[in-house]
Amino acid sequence: MKSIVRDMTLVATLSLADAQALPAFSQEQSFGPGWVRDAVFYQIFPERFCNGDTANDPPGTEPWGGKPSTRNFFGGDIRGIVNRLDYIASLGVNALYLNPVFASGSNHKYNTSDYLRIDPSFGDERVFRELVDSCHRRGIRVILDGVFNHTGVDFFAFADLKRNGARSAYAGWYNVHSFPVGSAGKPNYDCWWGFGSLPKLMTGNPAVRQYLFDVTRHWLAAGIDGWRLDVPNEIPHEFWIEWRRLVKSLNPDAYILGEIWDDGTPWLQGDQFDAVMNYPFRTSCIDYFALDTITVSKFDSVLARERHAYPQGVSFNLYNLLGSHDTERFLTLCRGDVSLWKLAVLFQMTYPGAPALYYGDEVGMTGGKDPGCRGTMVWDAARQNGEMLRSTREAIALRMKHGVLRGGSFAPILLDDDARTYVFLREDPSTAALVFLNRGKSEVRVALPRTQKPGVRSWNQIWPAKVFSFPPGGDSLIVTVPALSGIVLEGEK
Repeated sequence: MKSIVRDMTLVATLSLADAQALPAFSQEQSFGPGWVRDAVFYQIFPERFCNGDTANDPPGTEPWGGKPSTRNFFGGDIRGIVNRLDYIASLGVNALYLNPVFASGSNHKYNTSDYLRIDPSFGDERVFRELVDSCHRRGIRVILDGVFNHTGVDFFAFADLKRNGARSAYAGWYNVHSFPVGSAGKPNYDCWWGFGSLPKLMTGNPAVRQYLFDVTRHWLAAGIDGWRLDVPNEIPHEFWIEWRRLVKSLNPDAYILGEIWDDGTPWLQGDQFDAVMNYPFRTSCIDYFALDTITVSKFDSVLARERHAYPQGVSFNLYNLLGSHDTERFLTLCRGDVSLWKLAVLFQMTYPGAPALYYGDEVGMTGGKDPGCRGTMVWDAARQNGEMLRSTREAIALRMKHGVLRGGSFAPILLDDDARTYVFLREDPSTAALVFLNRGKSEVRVALPRTQKPGVRSWNQIWPAKVFSFPPGGDSLIVTVPALSGIVLEGEK
């Protein structure tokens, strides 16, 4: 295939706008815990990850590997996660985000019936504490899903309200429009998006606030390292300001992550969350890598706008995801093209922020939106995509080995819309890294003037893993990037 030659001397004369560049990570600039900059998260939907204890299977549990639905069960539990910690650690990840684990009648557990109890089909608090302790011994942190906006109808306060109506001691915990309390099918009370099975808590009520604060204390005391907050945009800011003070007083290093799908600025001023789930990052990656609907320039400008919308330091705390329990799996959006998936993961692992991997993506799982994205984990090696698994481990190892990819400054160097080529620089006081991404279908040769980085004597190729040294001398550093692939160089100053 004929290669395309791109001369980066053209770019060398460009003045990179301040709105494009990002300074290196500094803990003094960040109000989030320092460990997040070095984290790679692995998200687990507990009911679908691994069945480690068949004795706690709910009635009607179906055989592992069946088609997921909104109502069926496959027996995944906390013991299963404990049993698979060797596998999780082998990926190189060092943080877990678990979807809800508290008592609930559903497979997703977002309709809580008891916040102070592990769901019996998942185990008990003893096995949960074993999980946390086992993770900590391996250097893996654990954050839980906090569903504080709404409860299930079996939650003690709502059940009492249904029994006793206006006389209930918990009448002020919910906003009931009239009595008696209606059925979940015809709710006459505030609920999440009109779903009567999810009655909304009145978090402005002092008793509700005290209860949720007690729940927060309990699980932080159990050793968790932070919270992912479900639909926090539906709870007033005043609640989160007070809640953050509590969390940070109990554990200053706890990570507070909000599920905000759009601009998180109102929550990221240092008084509420440390970060948000970076869904705009995911959307940009879908448009550029998976669907090929935007140019390199557009891709970079969207990312730049987000980087500089937030206070300095926040970009290094953002939870950069390609998929979750609420979205189509990324490989599905790539129409099964593994090369596109691998290129997106390489970008994810070399870009500022905390990369997040959704369970099973690393072995080639596919699926559409909920419930399709919530299939059972594929444990049969013969059915796993070994190429994707190897590439995932290598990309995570690349990030973990080279600190400049976690905390270095960020600046775009080449945006070539015609060749579909993106080159950016990560830099800290001692090291520089150049990341070349070729989304095009032709090989690209890129020439970088040595005068552009005079402090770097020579560059070594660190991705792909085969190390190749670019010796000093000559006018240009010439890098050949194959189609639909990437190359990463590192240079010592």
